[in-house]
Formats: sequence, C-alpha cells, structure tokens
Amino acid sequence: MSKQKFFQQLGAEVARIDTAHTTKRQETIIEGFTFKPSPRALIDGKPFLVFNSNDYLGLRLNPKLIAAEHQATEQYGTGPGAVRFISGALKVHRELEKALAKFHDREDSMIFSSAFATNMAVLFSLLKGQSKDSLVDNSVIVISDELNHRSIIDGIRIANLGKEQKAIFKHMNADHLREVLQTNLGQFKRALVVTDGVFSMLGEYQDLSKIRAVINEFDNQYELGVLLVVDDAHGVGAFGKTGRGTEEMSTGQADVLVGTMGKAFGADGGYVVGPQAVIDYLRESAATYIYSNNIAPGTAGAALAGLELLATREGKQILKTLSENIIYFKTKMLEIGFQFAAPSNHPIQAVLIGDTAKTKELKQSLFKQEILVTNINYPVVPPGKDEIRVQISAAHTRADINQFLKAIKIAGQQLKLI
Repeated sequence: MSKQKFFQQLGAEVARIDTAHTTKRQETIIEGFTFKPSPRALIDGKPFLVFNSNDYLGLRLNPKLIAAEHQATEQYGTGPGAVRFISGALKVHRELEKALAKFHDREDSMIFSSAFATNMAVLFSLLKGQSKDSLVDNSVIVISDELNHRSIIDGIRIANLGKEQKAIFKHMNADHLREVLQTNLGQFKRALVVTDGVFSMLGEYQDLSKIRAVINEFDNQYELGVLLVVDDAHGVGAFGKTGRGTEEMSTGQADVLVGTMGKAFGADGGYVVGPQAVIDYLRESAATYIYSNNIAPGTAGAALAGLELLATREGKQILKTLSENIIYFKTKMLEIGFQFAAPSNHPIQAVLIGDTAKTKELKQSLFKQEILVTNINYPVVPPGKDEIRVQISAAHTRADINQFLKAIKIAGQQLKLI
C-alpha cells in the first residue's frame, strides 16, 4: 500500500534523529516516589535522586496540596465535564483565577490546559484576531527574543503574519530591541514584544526593567502602542524573594504575563494575567481555552493550595531553603572545577561540558549512581555549548546535594572534565 512508503519515510526520519543523538522518546519510567528522608524517584525499584525536575519548591508531594487535590476531586469529580462555555466554570477554577490575579497584582486571570496552550492562544489572538470580522487591527509587528521557547515561536507561526511583520532582537539585548522598534516606526500601527522571563536552557533571566524602559520610549510613537508579553513559566513561584518571578527580580512589569502551575506550584496547567480588557478579549478569542477542556478540578485545587502556601511562613521558608541550596550548589561545583554555561541565580544550573559525547557519558555515569539529570546537546544549544542541566529544588537536603557533588566529581575525573 502507498501509505507504507510514507511510514518508511517516518522511520527514516526517526533514524536520522537517533543518529543526530537528539532522541527524546527513550523516556525513563518512574514507578513512584519515596517521601523520606527526601523525595526520590523509584526506577526499577531503586530510589534515584531527582535533579532534572521543574518542581522547584518540592510541592507536588506536599501533603497540603495532595489533600486539597483530594478534596476538590471529591467535590467536583475527576474531570471538568466539558469546555467552560458549554457546561459552565467550576467554582474552584474561578477561585484559582482570582488568586492568580491577586498574586500578580493584575485585574484578572484565566487558566488553560498548559502553558504551551496559553502562549499559542495569547500570541495568536493578540497578533491576528480570531475571525474576518475581528476589530483587532492587524497592522502589527511582533518582535521576539532570539532564544525564546518553542511555544512562543509556534504561537507566532500560527498567526501566519507576513515576513515583514516578524522580527527578532538579540538575546537579552535591550539596545537591539530599541533599534528594531526604531527601524519599524511608521510602518505598523502597533508592536508586540515577546520574551521568556527565565530562559530554560541556561537559567538566565530577561532584565524587564530595561525592556520596559525601551518600550516606554516607543509606546506613544506607535499609534496603538507597544505591548510587552512575557512567558515566565520557569520564574513564577520559584524566583524572587516572594516567588513573583522575573518581574520581581528585575523590577519590570509585563503588560501580559504567562505562567504555569506545572512547575514551582506543584500542579499543572497554564495561565495568563493582565488588564481586564485583555482577559475579556481572550475569553472570547483564545481557541485553546474556548474549545479545550480545563485542568481537572483536583489539579486546580492543588494549584490553589500551592499559591496559598507560598504566602505563609512555611512558604517563605521553602523559598529561603531553595535560595540556600542554589548558592551552596554553585559554590561547591566551582570548587570541584566545573564551569557554568551562564551565570544563574535560578534553580536551573547549566553545567558546561562542551562535548556531545562526554555530556551523554556524564549523564549515564550519574544515572548509574542513581542520580537523574538532563543532558542538553547540539542542536538544542550551539556547538561546543553542550551542558548538563541541573535543577535544584527546595526539597533537596544538604545530604542530597553532597551526594550529587561526590558523584559528579568522580564522573568528571573519569571523563577528564576536571
């Protein structure tokens, strides 16, 4: 049959990916977690230290979140039933949206099935509008940081803008952003600048105060202004003294902020916060909100409990522990002789290896010592920038970090990396 030829093409493409050492489908199967003395992933019955998780605050196994999830599930059932405009919104979903808006000091919020779905919908809606009858002016240029996340890139792609309507500014370079805005002045009625808050490969964060200053220079020069959209999925909850993310760290504010409950908040789902006009418009235009089920009510209950916990004394101590763990890890890694791919005060710590084969060997060596990390290789990062991405959590004990340090020192010496 002819389709067998197509299947052969698919097989050949998978083989090409395997040859390029960028395979992603060989997933480690985790059977469960231990709780004491600290969370460890059970793989083939063995407990592994987890240094490759976005659970920065250790909340996914927190008893308060688990209890809140159970309570919401008992009250509302296991699923939302249907999309919100058909069956209505569950109270727990609306309570979560109000709590998120309050947390970020915004007028309103709305939640999506994932942060990826949030970015896709927010960018498409704010760039293109949803119908031929839309009153949203399409004389727009979108300007994106060159290292933005795939969800941002795809959100721009599906808007199907003309080539002249898309521009890139150099990574974390506010001066180049100024040049791009100046160059396009008079050609478009409005501009949309979009950036990650924390960049997930390196743990760097955008200086939003500098970006905001540039945008303020041009806001009145574009007829419909310049809008700043920030995806701070890796920042919210885990970054800043109170967990307000990149905005708190850089004292700059987005016009529209995208976040997630699936990382620091220990649950799942994405969200956007912003002015009431923007949120109202998105409820009417965001396809992945209108036509897709919301997160499960139990998940919403857990996320709400995570938000509430962060404001308590316990939450503040968790943030303090996370900060102390990051400082300790960085200090000891430098003492051992490793280098970092970029300076980072975030839980993401990119250990520079620079060699694809040795990066994979280092990851495998740590796995044999029952430690989970992620190796990031070309083409995800530039040639010579291969790294081990280590993710620190408040759930890590000092003993956990010391065990990691001992293991990576042994492996590093064997591979002649240090």
